[in-house]
Amino acid sequence: MALKLTKARNTMNSIVIRNLSDQLVDLVRDRILAGQVPVDQAIRQDALASELGVSKIPLREALTRLEQEGLVRSQANRGFFVRPLSSDEAEEVYALRLKLEPDAAALAAANATDEERAQAVAALEAIDTMSPNGDGVGALNRAFHLALIRPAGQSITTQLLERLHVMSDRYVRKHLEPLGRDERANAEHDELLKLWLDRDKKGVAKSMHAHIKKTIVDLRRQLASTAD
Repeated sequence: MALKLTKARNTMNSIVIRNLSDQLVDLVRDRILAGQVPVDQAIRQDALASELGVSKIPLREALTRLEQEGLVRSQANRGFFVRPLSSDEAEEVYALRLKLEPDAAALAAANATDEERAQAVAALEAIDTMSPNGDGVGALNRAFHLALIRPAGQSITTQLLERLHVMSDRYVRKHLEPLGRDERANAEHDELLKLWLDRDKKGVAKSMHAHIKKTIVDLRRQLASTAD
């Protein structure tokens, strides 16, 4: 009996630790994606840990996981830094999305249940409530796109696209900076959802490809002007 209780406590402790780690990853990721963590200086782990009410050990573990996601980089004896926006990274991320996302969304459109279709509608409605380029717009954009992908039932493809969308998040915010860009994105999302709800696989694939392609073409100009 004592052995069973010990195992149960150990299991509960591991769940608590895992949940704390996941929460920290989410919290720090959200701050980075919202542009609240400077790119040009080391992340102040002592101050951030104190602010979040945790020790440095779980925070360092969270930063290591975010490094695996591609949001931060570590330097020996200097700590962790937020990775700057990069035209090379944008090209690679969006090229992979172009290869994977149109077909995944098309398959998902054919397979989606009524509940999943309702979730996609709700995800787009959430974007419509946001102010242009406001905090969280990237996360809502990501949620909408993933709602169009998950019903495909392709777990590996979905995991890859989830990571690519996390890496895309800051580029989405950059892309929406010019006046009127959000209106165009909203119109493209509306068209995408209509085709998706109509289960028009060819239309979804074509519209998704055009949507992603327009974004990277715009970003090329924006990132080039920033570099100049």
